[in-house]
Amino acid sequence: MALTKNKKVLEFVESCSSLTQPDNIVWIDGSANQIKQLKEEAVKSGELIKLNQNLLPDCYLHRTKVNDVARVEDRTFICTKNKDDAGPVNYWMDPKQAYELTREIARGSMKGRTMYVIPYSMGVVGSDFAKIGIEVTDSIYVVLNMNIMTRVGVNCLKALGKNGDFIKGLHAKCNVDADNRYIMHFPEDNTIISVNSAYGGNVLLGKKCFALRIASYLGKNEGWMAEHMLILGVTFPDQTKKYIAAAFPSACGKTNLAMLIPPKHYLDKGYKVECVGDDIAWIRVGEDGRLWAVNPENGFFGVAPGTNEKSNLNALETTRRGTIFTNVALNTDDMTVWWEGLSEKPEHCIDWTGKPWNGEGKAAHPNSRFTAPAVNCPCVSPDFNSKKGVPLSAIVFGGRRASATPLVYQSRDWKHGVFVGSAMSSETTAAATGATGVLRHDPMAMKPFTGYHMGDYFAHWIDMGKKIKNPPKIFNVNWFRQDKNGNFMWPGFGDNMRVLEWILKRCSDNPVDAEETPIGFVPKAEDIDLTGLDYDIGTLKEILTVDKQTWFKEAEEIENYYNGVIGSRIPDELWACLNELKENCKVTARETAKKPAAKKTDTAKKPTAKSPSSAKKATAAKSTANKK
Repeated sequence: MALTKNKKVLEFVESCSSLTQPDNIVWIDGSANQIKQLKEEAVKSGELIKLNQNLLPDCYLHRTKVNDVARVEDRTFICTKNKDDAGPVNYWMDPKQAYELTREIARGSMKGRTMYVIPYSMGVVGSDFAKIGIEVTDSIYVVLNMNIMTRVGVNCLKALGKNGDFIKGLHAKCNVDADNRYIMHFPEDNTIISVNSAYGGNVLLGKKCFALRIASYLGKNEGWMAEHMLILGVTFPDQTKKYIAAAFPSACGKTNLAMLIPPKHYLDKGYKVECVGDDIAWIRVGEDGRLWAVNPENGFFGVAPGTNEKSNLNALETTRRGTIFTNVALNTDDMTVWWEGLSEKPEHCIDWTGKPWNGEGKAAHPNSRFTAPAVNCPCVSPDFNSKKGVPLSAIVFGGRRASATPLVYQSRDWKHGVFVGSAMSSETTAAATGATGVLRHDPMAMKPFTGYHMGDYFAHWIDMGKKIKNPPKIFNVNWFRQDKNGNFMWPGFGDNMRVLEWILKRCSDNPVDAEETPIGFVPKAEDIDLTGLDYDIGTLKEILTVDKQTWFKEAEEIENYYNGVIGSRIPDELWACLNELKENCKVTARETAKKPAAKKTDTAKKPTAKSPSSAKKATAAKSTANKK
């Protein structure tokens, strides 16, 4: 029986039912009893494996097909009427073609199956931030994960009322055929369609699909921001509390920072770090002229391998109850889970494919996951369910750079901070790619998640700055500086608190001092607290150094990326910041003479960076990354 009288919802559900032809339709009301029954049904069918309920109460293991273990960016499309509106870093498909293609794939695919209708809210129901979605799916796994990751239930339908609009989402497992797998986004229609996948990142449509790709487009049109950012709060000994939102590409310590445990002497002083969110932030301008942020999610969809008591105790503790594990190994000695980096190898183990593990290869898939309720997190913020969100004192960007980028620096102002975010990049490693030092650009960590043209996304950031009377200060961090032997020069993990403290002290009414450099403001080494850390201040000074020659080359790299990938829609304000960087980093003959081993840079012949429009180029630079 339908749980709403909203005609738009009923028409959407009817259209999905007519297309997929399920045997049954079940509306998800969010009740504990219904969720319990679905878990029992999934265990009976083999879709879930019930774990040791004494050691891991209400926890289950799920396995996907071996061809369906991660997000598939080359099968993920932004479908806009105008191809250029999707932009150069997205795959594009004409909406008409995309609808026809996915509907033909989904047609009749739910025969013999049950179709579940999931009403859910991104954000606390009833808050100004909240957006309602309806996901239709034939997967109990999706229902149970959405129940953890979002706020599911009848109250979402009540919030919609009789005429409210919502984000439409259709997911059909079909045959989990990789060759016919598509994740389509129609930002102009508020619609998402996912077919032939059962992996969370492709089928939990409230997550990246809605909360970032669709929401970023909504934010542009409605005057707010949807960002791939963690949110954390730091309480000082005097009980002053400040909040940070931070964006990092993959493999840069994002989850560890979100759930950071400070060094002991900080705890002894009374410092406290609390997690508001580990992945996504929706940000609006408040009545006080500050930016306020919420985590629109209700749970954590984290990577399991490498998570342990040392690397992220809070994340591990979060998984101890009410968690669904995906593609990890099963320790058959006690019916618990295991993955590489968790603990010593178990004596008897079944790998993520369901086969006995003999120690060869990976027991858990490298992208194996846990879906855990945020309320389980020992350091979850008391403001997690706040309808108004939390005020941001700082926005932090970060990447993995072996050299060039200092441990931390502050932008000069909002526009310069947007430039810093637009230039974000990380270096690959030999283990991952076969080559070291290869830059992968990932502006604001949003390259895979922006639902429209990246140049317009930059412009939206610039426009937002004009609305903020009291903007947060913007910083960049790099935990990954290396010495000549390839050793990391900063301890990272909990010791990153030492950098956060400096960042937030820069955001106070009486800011700590800083030194101006060609790229922004860096700390004086003496102002980074090294108490209790066996660490040479000389090393700290080294990783705070900004080398002009290196950064002139960096500016050239950014210019090449702007022209070669993003193209003509980059705001003039960012070109001005790039020109300023190049001018700041010009090296004089005297400075070059101090470094005889350095390669000379012919600055006299370097042209001024200009946008294609201001340079009056005959044709805008075409993007080498435009996927057809």
